[in-house]
Amino acid sequence: MTNTSISRMPDPAVLVPEVNDISAALFRATGNRSVPRTTMSLVHLRAGQIVGNTYLTVLNTGFLRKAGESEERITAVSSWQDAPFFTGAERAALALVEATLQPAPTGRERVGDELYAEVAAHYDDKALATLTVAIGQISFFIALAVIGKPQPVTSLAGEQWG
Repeated sequence: MTNTSISRMPDPAVLVPEVNDISAALFRATGNRSVPRTTMSLVHLRAGQIVGNTYLTVLNTGFLRKAGESEERITAVSSWQDAPFFTGAERAALALVEATLQPAPTGRERVGDELYAEVAAHYDDKALATLTVAIGQISFFIALAVIGKPQPVTSLAGEQWG
């Protein structure tokens, strides 16, 4: 029997309406302009790549294209460490999301003092807090995306849940 649903589960926001409040609060918290929206989309794209989720990678690629980002920058997010397309601040943010989402080597912290100092050199206290919330925001959506498996869309206006 063929599954005609566009996702693995019904829209969680319909089943648990408070999800909309959480989502809106996270978007408000990260929309304070202390961190460029492009940087947050780069971080969210990298998070989607790390967890191997098509929904998040397609969505955040769409956001970056809509913002006018070049295909070179978008494509190079997966190999940002040796790509010449990113600023020091963007590199620090990408390193932070990687450290947060990937296991640390045995006996080491995920976000060590050296990485924290590097990020703090590029972002003031408010921006660093905002970037931290943005990583928490994508972590919240990672659970919905990998468990619910919504349909990949390039805009939040697209039909994601079946």
